[in-house]
Amino acid sequence: MLADEVDYVVGVDTHRDQHVLAIVAAATGAVIAQRSLPTNARGYAEAVRFAEACAPGARIWAVEGAGHYGAGLARFLSARGEPVHESGHSNRAERRLRGKDDSLDATGAARSALASKQPALPRSGERQEALRLLLLTRRSAVDVRRVALVQLRSVIVTAPEGLRAELRRLPVGELLRRCSRFRRSSSRTPDQLATILVLRSLAQRIQAATQEAAELEREILAHVRALAPNLLSEPGVGPIVAAQLIVTWSHHDRVSSEACFARLAGVAPLPASSGLTTRHRLSRGGDRQLNRALHTVVVHRRQHDRQLATTSPAASPKAKQPATPSAYSSATSPATSTDYFNNKSR
Repeated sequence: MLADEVDYVVGVDTHRDQHVLAIVAAATGAVIAQRSLPTNARGYAEAVRFAEACAPGARIWAVEGAGHYGAGLARFLSARGEPVHESGHSNRAERRLRGKDDSLDATGAARSALASKQPALPRSGERQEALRLLLLTRRSAVDVRRVALVQLRSVIVTAPEGLRAELRRLPVGELLRRCSRFRRSSSRTPDQLATILVLRSLAQRIQAATQEAAELEREILAHVRALAPNLLSEPGVGPIVAAQLIVTWSHHDRVSSEACFARLAGVAPLPASSGLTTRHRLSRGGDRQLNRALHTVVVHRRQHDRQLATTSPAASPKAKQPATPSAYSSATSPATSTDYFNNKSR
């Protein structure tokens, strides 16, 4: 237990403008001191001095939200040799019983670290953080593109007959090019003019989002090749899946075993037995983006690995599905791949 290894735990409840610190004695769980500090370099330095004065022995920091509001503090502490662990948010049942404020949350972060057998280490590494931001931005660009494409198709369905007949059978690439070149014309009726303006706006939005996602993917690929180039040689692992694996894994020793990684990915079976029934259920927790990445790898290998396809429980005639074309077998599904529109237009 962590309580046997340290004398104090400094719990931190993080916010945008200020952090609240609570120093807890490891032996008793009693609160020694509390303080609120601003979220800037001066506040971080003052936090270290506060801990040195009130917790002079062996100590660790349990930072809530170390990947978000607490990222700056976690980097500052790690650079100065302070051991930092990531604390999860308190659950709703605890908040109903003991209430909620910043001091209570900071104390709860410290005590939860004491109660855990192996507290989680926060993510670290400049390239890993760059990958996380690139993945986040690319995901939003892909979402914008997908929503706009659905809207474009819906507008075509309700468009005036002449315009609908002209556009409905075009492949995606040609459809976007045609719609993006529409211009105002006095010969069109008001409803035709409004439809054309909407189609042009949506087509240009899709093209811009596609270009943005492609640029981000190239940057992601460069970081992946610098950090773990061997990952890309694994079947079913493309740049996006590899980047997600790197971001979640972060650094050596963050995940101590395969079982911990399975739990983190939400693929560890959970016992759900009762009486004479012994069974397990699927975990719905963990990092859902990592879970999605692993799902992509499994689906790709099931479709393209002949040996796996013949030995898999899902390899029955009823379970077999037509294989996805190799052009789409990248790190994401065809609907979110950058080359989707180019391939569809061929």
